[in-house]
Amino acid sequence: MPVLIAAFLVTALLYASVGFGGGSTYNALLVMSGADYRVLPAIALVCNVIVVSGGVWRFSRTRDLSLRRLMPFLMTSVPAAWIGGRIPVSEALFIGLLGGALLLSGLHLAIQRVAEAEVRLDTTQGRNRPLLSCGAGGTIGLLSGIVGIGGGIFLAPALYFMRWGAPRQIAAASSLFILVNSLSGLAGQLMKLQDLSILSLAAPYWPLPIAVLIGGQAGSWMAGYKLDPAMIRRLTALLILYVAARLIWRWSAMI
Repeated sequence: MPVLIAAFLVTALLYASVGFGGGSTYNALLVMSGADYRVLPAIALVCNVIVVSGGVWRFSRTRDLSLRRLMPFLMTSVPAAWIGGRIPVSEALFIGLLGGALLLSGLHLAIQRVAEAEVRLDTTQGRNRPLLSCGAGGTIGLLSGIVGIGGGIFLAPALYFMRWGAPRQIAAASSLFILVNSLSGLAGQLMKLQDLSILSLAAPYWPLPIAVLIGGQAGSWMAGYKLDPAMIRRLTALLILYVAARLIWRWSAMI
């Protein structure tokens, strides 16, 4: 458990410093620790909420956060995340989806600097696509609810592709998206795990939310004041890609 606690703290620190929650990596760490896969999403989503709450508060103070512009995504993603959280899946499917999500997350962070450079100051192209926004939000929300993540790792690349806004605006939107979808997905997961004998399996992991609270606060401080963001992104990408490779290898042995 001490190693797992330290891993959660470092993961929260790195993810918070780049505007994400870390749900996919929390899940992966729990899988590799041998935890029951049925309770992993609930644990990861609780940790997600703790970490991104600080990011949402920070971005609201800098006025980079626009709830009105993000609303088309949230209108479909929130109910879809709840539905996804209610859907039971096999262990093989869960690990396969999680490994794929981590792979996409790592690749996104690895190339994010290029994506940022391509975002133009004129972002009007991304403001008038309600159908595309609703469709993307619903798809991301459903997948996020099933796997137990907030969905920011999928939303951010979509917003860059749509030239939705400047990098800080996209980071702010991703933080809020992760927060509300984590809460919705968590509600679905808890309803699915109404059997108290299953919910009790999560009790031994109570130190993990405390660890991510500390790590998330440190990551937010780092993002605002000290370390080079590009260096942090590269370190985070390396961590994610390593964990993704481990999970995909494990999944390949299960199919």
